[in-house]
Amino acid sequence: MNQPISRPVVLDYWCELQCPDCRASLDDLRALRARYGDTLDIRLRHFPLPKHKYAYAAAQAAEEAWAQGTGWPYAEAVLARAGELGKRGEPLLVEIAVEVGMDGEEVDTALIDGRHLLAVDADQAEGEAIGVTGTPTYVIDGQRLDGGKSQEGLRERIEEIVDRLR
Repeated sequence: MNQPISRPVVLDYWCELQCPDCRASLDDLRALRARYGDTLDIRLRHFPLPKHKYAYAAAQAAEEAWAQGTGWPYAEAVLARAGELGKRGEPLLVEIAVEVGMDGEEVDTALIDGRHLLAVDADQAEGEAIGVTGTPTYVIDGQRLDGGKSQEGLRERIEEIVDRLR
């Protein structure tokens, strides 16, 4: 008798890499990863906000990080320095890339040639279509959980949904 194929539960994490609220949500993401491992697929979705000058460039650099196999380490490193990003801009994005083991020149080139613009734009358009207005916003099992005002209770709500779906 064949066992059914178990697919991971998908959590879309709409994020802006210059957002202090997204930075604050990192502990929750780490806790979710630690609790569920491969049974929860947390997908970074880009939602750069116009009020943050380098958010769009950071989203493009993060896409290059995924292409180079260091998506989450890069995204977390950028979020950890979100305040500094506002002051230092794109040179910081390249510096962080090198720090996490990426090809910094390739990141710089990706920011110049715009190879990841469509992916970032597609995420933003999808976010707008489903009602994302700020970050962080989580979407799991068709439910949108907005974390921009408060992270209070969101991880517990996500855990309840994941536990039910598993």
